[in-house]
Amino acid sequence: MSLAFHWFLPTYGDSRNLVAGGHGTAMHGDRPATLRYLRQICAAAETNGFEAVLTPTGLWCEDAWLTTAMLIEDTETLKFLVAFRPGLLSPTLAAQMAGTYQRHSRGRLLLNVVTGGEPHEQRAYGDYLDKQSRYARTAEFLHVVRELWTSSEPVTFAGDHIRVEGAALNNQPDPVPAVFFGGSSAAAGPVAAEYSDVYLTWGEPLAAVGEKLDWIRGLAADTRRSLEFGLRIHVISRDTSEEAWAEADRLLAAVDPADVERVQASLARSESEGQHRMLKLHGGSSSRLLVGPNLWAGVGLVRGGAGTALVGSHAEVAERLAEYAKLGINHFILSGYPHLEEAYWFGEGVLPLLERKGLWKHPSRQSQPAHATPFAVASAH
Repeated sequence: MSLAFHWFLPTYGDSRNLVAGGHGTAMHGDRPATLRYLRQICAAAETNGFEAVLTPTGLWCEDAWLTTAMLIEDTETLKFLVAFRPGLLSPTLAAQMAGTYQRHSRGRLLLNVVTGGEPHEQRAYGDYLDKQSRYARTAEFLHVVRELWTSSEPVTFAGDHIRVEGAALNNQPDPVPAVFFGGSSAAAGPVAAEYSDVYLTWGEPLAAVGEKLDWIRGLAADTRRSLEFGLRIHVISRDTSEEAWAEADRLLAAVDPADVERVQASLARSESEGQHRMLKLHGGSSSRLLVGPNLWAGVGLVRGGAGTALVGSHAEVAERLAEYAKLGINHFILSGYPHLEEAYWFGEGVLPLLERKGLWKHPSRQSQPAHATPFAVASAH
């Protein structure tokens, strides 16, 4: 088994500290997300052997389609995992955009379909459907998109939320982009089972992740499909465990209590079951942040969405990732503050250890030894 590792593109800005906000809450990093800086992160990800970069969607960040399209020519092998919301554009247009993207990027598009769990943000986009209806619309949307990608005949479809007549693409995407999809609510499961290629979950303790994967496996089996699985989580990996936890303590000490109060109040109104599960891990308290072996919930105090990090030595982080892999996770979407430097800490510290275990292989170079000091520049800070 060869695991796939992906990195994150912070199109709202980056920082040496935790960036507060996200998922319906305004957020800005003190290191601006200029194209020049995003190119640096992409180069770091490509150099270290990450397969793709996830680019978020929402009012709190830049548009993912446009941003990544401007980065294609600055990369060679890196793929772009573009997040988008199916209720905000027609399925025919989305299918056409994906085809155009695949041709011009030479097949480097992956898609992260986000149904949307923050009603106030959905309404800001002009979407007034309730949660159940949003998931029903997502299913119809993906049905039409997949038909357009694969059918040799024009597509006509009339559902409760989506209606198209005689739709056909002049050029279908080749290859068809993989669809990544996450959701913890009862309504999300059947959509994931029938239409996604990779089911995503956030970084919860092993038992909780295992239960979710078994749930989706069962639903997929009912539709005679099998899925791959992905984990979205942050990482703080250093030469020693003490150094890693010192960095986590530094990040926590720099958190403004006002930001915690602001973000927690905003996230409390979320309709996302996954977000509720993240909030329950720490309960808004900085005194209960260690929620599993090397699993730290401090990020979730100020950030919506993925709120946990694996913290420890390179060997410890590699071991924890191997444990998730044993559950069936084969895609890991990672991030760390700042994203440029942390790509090297993880890429030069953890990935060689996983390569030695036979769990990962750099896509474009020979095996590399595990270095004692993975990011030499960082040691001077």
